[in-house]
Amino acid sequence: MIRIERITPNNQVALKLPNEPFALFGRLMVSRIDGKWQFHEVLFDNSKQTQTFPNEKYDLAVIEQNGFALGAFAGKTCVGLAIFENRWNHYLYLSDLKVVAAYRRKKIASQLMDKATKLAKENDMRGLTTIAQDNNLGANRFYLHYGFEIGGLNTKNYQFTKQKGKADIYYYLDF
Repeated sequence: MIRIERITPNNQVALKLPNEPFALFGRLMVSRIDGKWQFHEVLFDNSKQTQTFPNEKYDLAVIEQNGFALGAFAGKTCVGLAIFENRWNHYLYLSDLKVVAAYRRKKIASQLMDKATKLAKENDMRGLTTIAQDNNLGANRFYLHYGFEIGGLNTKNYQFTKQKGKADIYYYLDF
């Protein structure tokens, strides 16, 4: 059984949950036509590609200055983590969401989002927002399935980096 808990000084070791590889098996192609966002998937031929984001050095005091963190626990072990920031525009921004590989596809990310939605509503936020790279098709599918809508596309973020050619898709979920 998985428990979703707010991260506090008592369980803040969960903030050290390392990033693990995730599969890069396709890209979400996004366009805006006649004022409406449209998308389709392009699957990669070589589905053995993976990516691992660099590990973060989270500080609970810094997180709590403008948001909160939630952990998913199996017993005393953290198997999922979500970091949220309150935004000026009444959206709660999901800045990080990760689930240990062995626990993926068990609805843990949805449970973290459900708890965050409850907390956001209790704090008069009007919705959730996040960003996903276009080549992280698993994340894009998750956000769309959860009910997020595409609200923007940035094709320039990675222009001068090793990740040139990628784009960021901006997601919004209004309450």
